[in-house]
Amino acid sequence: MEGGAGGSVTCGSWIRRPENVIFVVLGRSMTPPGSAPSSSSVIEIFSFDPKTTSLSSSPLARHELEESDGNPITIAVHPSGDDFVCSTTNGGCKLFELYGQEKNLKLFAKELPPFGDAGPQKCLAFSVDGSRFATGGVDGHLRILEWPSLRIIVDEVRAHKSFRDMDFSLDSEFLASTSTDGSARIWKTEDGVPLTTLARNSDEKIELCRFSKDGTKPFLFCTVQKGDKALTAVYDISTWNKIGHKRLLRKPASVLSVSLDGKYLALGSKDGDICVVDVKKMEISHWSKRLHLGASISLLEFCPGQRVVLTTSSQWGAMVTKLNVPADWKEWQIYLLLVGLFLASAVAFYIFFKNSDSFWNFPLTRQQQRPKMDSFLGDAQSEDQNAFGPLDM
Repeated sequence: MEGGAGGSVTCGSWIRRPENVIFVVLGRSMTPPGSAPSSSSVIEIFSFDPKTTSLSSSPLARHELEESDGNPITIAVHPSGDDFVCSTTNGGCKLFELYGQEKNLKLFAKELPPFGDAGPQKCLAFSVDGSRFATGGVDGHLRILEWPSLRIIVDEVRAHKSFRDMDFSLDSEFLASTSTDGSARIWKTEDGVPLTTLARNSDEKIELCRFSKDGTKPFLFCTVQKGDKALTAVYDISTWNKIGHKRLLRKPASVLSVSLDGKYLALGSKDGDICVVDVKKMEISHWSKRLHLGASISLLEFCPGQRVVLTTSSQWGAMVTKLNVPADWKEWQIYLLLVGLFLASAVAFYIFFKNSDSFWNFPLTRQQQRPKMDSFLGDAQSEDQNAFGPLDM
């Protein structure tokens, strides 16, 4: 799906609806930055077909933004899939609510009172449990609010020089944020206390950040630019110390993402490449070179429940890509395997018992006989519950 005459794609995200249907929301700018407005920018919802790994050719729902709103910057979808927030260049943030099914989908826009005159927000994020919502402004202003009450927990005017990236931890306890000046801070979301600033050398810039999501490895992943080297660093969130780094993408990253189950880490480059990393091994499992040829990837997000990623760029629009990674075991496949192993063990035991004397390899007298299978299973014709009788004490 390309930008073309339909306007350039500026942002987007996956939406997993309560009925387990997956949509994609895209924000389109109809007017190039700095130009006089010729038409309104739009928010569009598309259906996703997992069989063909493609988006619908026409949107299911569409909303035109006011000219005074400007262009959409970024979108954050609530984990429930019922609503999402979009920030714009001029109008702060707007709340969009979804109603109806795929064939009759409705999209309603509402104003968010805390952001009426907040200015453009570079970063938006919902916590994993949906109870927190955070915004990071181009002006460096951090806000963390309860959701959906919108009670302000944190209102830090000078959190950063200007926001670059942010992410909530799996338990929603911490928020990590990075700045355009290369610094990174950790915040306590319950009371807004700034816990620490990540240590870095004078020649290092911490650019992007994502928490691990598998629930067993409490890590924070960050992309770090060290001189002309692009690194992916790993921090232990119990101490906030760096425990190692690795050169994965080997070029400056424009976006960083973690799959919902925490098994994969993905990086997008400023010239259109993406790589997907197996977190357990910290090795690359998938490469898509020149996916957005010559264009910086602005969005890279894993599909809920599918090994598919959504990517966007201003030049090439939105693309969905099926990942070349090992298939996950389904729950029914695991149960089927266990049943198969049990049956195979039973058959093997029976064959061994009938055809091998190794277990009963002891000398026999004339009066002794080898035990038969029926002696273990019991006499089917006997109804005596005390066939073996009590033991003599």
